[in-house]
Amino acid sequence: MRLIDKQLNVPEKILKMKDFNDAFELVKLAVNSKFNMHRAGLSLILQGLPSRIGAYHILGSNVIVVNRTILNIIQQHKSIEEYNSYLFMVLVHEYLHSFGIMDELGVRQMTYDLCCSFLGIDHPASIMAKGDPSTLFPELNLLRGERFDKHFEVIKNFDKTTQSYIQ
Repeated sequence: MRLIDKQLNVPEKILKMKDFNDAFELVKLAVNSKFNMHRAGLSLILQGLPSRIGAYHILGSNVIVVNRTILNIIQQHKSIEEYNSYLFMVLVHEYLHSFGIMDELGVRQMTYDLCCSFLGIDHPASIMAKGDPSTLFPELNLLRGERFDKHFEVIKNFDKTTQSYIQ
């Protein structure tokens, strides 16, 4: 592990994440450190999605959409570490897509490589990145939703370190 990787202390920062912006700031640092990639100006939307979709990036846009139902289930029934690990992993995955990388298997491998590099192979984020979230959360296999909810929530102050001072 490189010195900069140790200085990031991703496992500790995952435990201390308090909101979506904290999670995304850590994601950006980790992706930049691992792959030397950075982009700014992304927005996060929470929406009820079909149960087979954890999140998606709208190609050519600045939007990441995360499945609110899955987030809520993990938050209500699992530890803070597991919830934050899921959020970190899913945001890494979609952030990588936001660079125009459309190869799903390639992005999965990049996400797994990043998680293993910073967290080790036994960390919840790495385990989920290798397989899928149901590896740790088999309850998710019981979800049967197949609709896109009409209602969504735009997360305020997401990616705030790159926002203009004019609001």
